[in-house]
Amino acid sequence: MKLAETVAVVTGGASGLGLATVEAIVESGGCAAIIDLPDSNGADVAARLGERAIFTPADVTSEEDVTRALDQTIAAFGKVNVCINCAGIGTALKTTGKGGPFPLSVFARTIQINLVGTFNVLRLAATRMLSNQPTEEGERGVIVNTASVAAFDGQIGQVAYSASKGGVVGMTLPIARDLSRDGIRCCTIAPGTFDTPMLALLPEEARKALGAGIPFPQRLGRPQEYAQLACEIVRNTYLNGETIRLDGALRMPPR
Repeated sequence: MKLAETVAVVTGGASGLGLATVEAIVESGGCAAIIDLPDSNGADVAARLGERAIFTPADVTSEEDVTRALDQTIAAFGKVNVCINCAGIGTALKTTGKGGPFPLSVFARTIQINLVGTFNVLRLAATRMLSNQPTEEGERGVIVNTASVAAFDGQIGQVAYSASKGGVVGMTLPIARDLSRDGIRCCTIAPGTFDTPMLALLPEEARKALGAGIPFPQRLGRPQEYAQLACEIVRNTYLNGETIRLDGALRMPPR
């Protein structure tokens, strides 16, 4: 699919990996709807990027919110043919300890946002892709999800996060198979340690230490590098049903 013909909905599009992806799509001539929480800076981002970007506030776990956001996107740009899921949260708690067991509500919330929220958005977006005019190869749409290297080598305290991202990895191939007859592809990116707003809160010394633990290049990943891969997945029609690690050969230690 050509990026200039892309109309993408990007969850978590007001910051971090999602923002970099929105910027890359718009710079390539496509259009993007920023799906993020109402109190995010999505409106400011859309205003900065111009007429090919809109802000459609939504909670990814809400069917009503996401339905409204998709309808607004179609009203603005005529279709939705790409769905990129970057919205998510992190948690850092052990299964049990001196303070007691892992709070079940925190575990459930992490799964609800990272896994259920991702599926909620992609299922609703895919339904709208069914009405798209297929390309010469029969393609109607592309879905790109975001997992994490924690899906494969989660660290101490990452049980909820790893479970949620492992679920994203696990559903990638079945979704690709489900939607194959409809000409809709699905891939997942599993980033390593990236320079996102969450890591920006750490002291510079701690950020350098994280980067030094990556085999090559010895630095944090850049959001633009995630965006480059997401855009390549959109462009390359033969990429389907795959989870791609983007981590500089990092394999996470226990802690």
